[in-house]
Amino acid sequence: MYVLVCPCIQNPALRAEGITKPSDIEIFNRAVERCTCFGIGMVPLPCPETLYLGAQRTPGTFLERLNTREFAGMMDTLESTVREIVAERAPPLCMIGVNSSPTCGVTSTYYGSAGNEPPKKARRGVFLARFPEIKAIDVCEFARYRIYLAAPLFSEAERSYNTTLAELLRQHAFDVYVPQEAGDDTAHRGMAEHARIYEKNKKALSGVDMVVAVIDGADADSGTAWEMGYAAAQKKPVVALRTDFRKVGKDEHVNLMLEQSSTVVKDRDALLAQLNSPFV
Repeated sequence: MYVLVCPCIQNPALRAEGITKPSDIEIFNRAVERCTCFGIGMVPLPCPETLYLGAQRTPGTFLERLNTREFAGMMDTLESTVREIVAERAPPLCMIGVNSSPTCGVTSTYYGSAGNEPPKKARRGVFLARFPEIKAIDVCEFARYRIYLAAPLFSEAERSYNTTLAELLRQHAFDVYVPQEAGDDTAHRGMAEHARIYEKNKKALSGVDMVVAVIDGADADSGTAWEMGYAAAQKKPVVALRTDFRKVGKDEHVNLMLEQSSTVVKDRDALLAQLNSPFV
């Protein structure tokens, strides 16, 4: 089990001069951390820009710097090298790219423009575009893997469902915080324990990358709703899982404030797709 990874994620010195920020380093480290945590091998892709322009280079678009016959020939050779790796090791889970890169962008690339159009295009970089059959994930997406599972936990059925859902997410290389695993699953508790649980869960919410919320039922659980609102206020993505077919209005399943502050999905497959699991 492995991923093909843009080499600057492991070695940021390969990037063009002046473009790497501390936040980029944090994201790169988080991507490496995810692979280490779940035993996913990282096989670096070759860096066409470094090989062609050298390590010490200024930023530029594909059309400005790389649109030559020599560079195309070099990419032919590098593509063959990567395909040999895939043939030897079996297909990877995905490729991890870096958006905006002229060669390794996933959903955006500085391709350049001969006219008045913006140089940044919504497409893969020219090297990753040579592997359309391999799923590609931007490193910012891949690095966002720590999840808070917000859900009701008051009945045996609810706790069992939460356990099953958390295990599914972990199988897809997500680190999942489940409140019931932190002790929030009993009615036999006093005010001191209430305060401890509240602070523990609030700290966990602040430390994750996103929230998955279960909003089944005639109305969403009040604690889950609070956790969704807290996450939204912190500008963390919230994905709400609603398998219940009931609606409270023509265009409203549960509550418009919850639905407008989250992305609502209807089943587990849609949830994994929305979370951009490398396994699907």
